[in-house]
Parts: sequence; structure tokens; C-alpha cells
Amino acid sequence: TKAQHETAYQAKLDAKTAASNRTKRDRLLADTDWTGMSDVTMTAAMTTYRQALRDIPTHADWPNLGDDDWPTKP
Repeated sequence: TKAQHETAYQAKLDAKTAASNRTKRDRLLADTDWTGMSDVTMTAAMTTYRQALRDIPTHADWPNLGDDDWPTKP
């Protein structure tokens, strides 16, 4: 039926968007990996930011996130 096709199409779009968001999240985490080195003290703000990035797939708007849904880097 038409509704089944639309649902399947939306599921494919959501899967692609989720994959893209995971790639972005992984890049943002990698950009801050240096803050976890043994000779650097990670700030509480950076710890919170990195945890928010890890938790982004549980966001209410996942996978269709807007710019305001992403955590702000300290």
C-alpha cells in the first residue's frame, strides 16, 4: 500500500540521517580526544560535552536533529 511504501521510504531516510549524525558525533568526539591524554586535565565542562555527544542518539528529535540540538563545545 501507499502508506507502507511511505513508511519504508521514511525509515530509509532516517537510517541515512542517523548514520550521518553518528559520523558527525564521532568526528566531534575525535576532535576532543586530546583532552583525555594523561598530561591534560579534562575540565568538567568538556566531560559533560563529551557525554552529551555520546548520548545524542537518545535525543527526542533523533535522528532529525537541528543545529540547536547538538551540544555546544566548551
